[in-house]
Amino acid sequence: MSNGQMMDWTTGQQAEQKLKAELSPKERLLWWGRPKQGVVLRATDGFLIPFSLLWGGFAVFWEASVFKTNAPFFFRLWGIPFVLVGVYIIFGRFFVEAIQRKKTLYGLTNDRIIILSGLLNRNIKTLNLRTLSDISLTERSDKSGTITLGPSNPMNAWASGASWPGMQRMMVPSFELIENAKEVYEKIRSAQNATGEVKL
Repeated sequence: MSNGQMMDWTTGQQAEQKLKAELSPKERLLWWGRPKQGVVLRATDGFLIPFSLLWGGFAVFWEASVFKTNAPFFFRLWGIPFVLVGVYIIFGRFFVEAIQRKKTLYGLTNDRIIILSGLLNRNIKTLNLRTLSDISLTERSDKSGTITLGPSNPMNAWASGASWPGMQRMMVPSFELIENAKEVYEKIRSAQNATGEVKL
């Protein structure tokens, strides 16, 4: 069994045990892994970074101008949320998204796919291999990649990078930014074929 990520033995054992705790008596864990850890730049950042700098710069300029001109108190308060949003989309979203990935585990069993996640609350997403028909692989040159588990959705790339509250609900489930993505993709297909009831 491959854990799909380089991590210390203790952390790896704990992660595997968390997934095994979700299994039914006859279920076998075939693979488990984690998304890439740390801060990650995505293709969508080619748009989001310039946009965030424009937004943040304008918000700070507005707030500074309001204070300099001794504007009414209401106008001073009005700009604060925009400054906070600007700080989040410039810097904060990278760290929030990194923490989200740190708290995400992927599992493949002989019966289903399991995704454990959640910053504050523990979320469990399962997909039955017998009814899972749409599986797509996006592979990078270093053999890492993303396996999308359902019909493709253009919002996936934006939602995963933005890390706004509630955006995760809009995303198609996936094994995101995992190592040896093609190998894991083949494991999923093999597990599906083993069920004998795959709808392709």
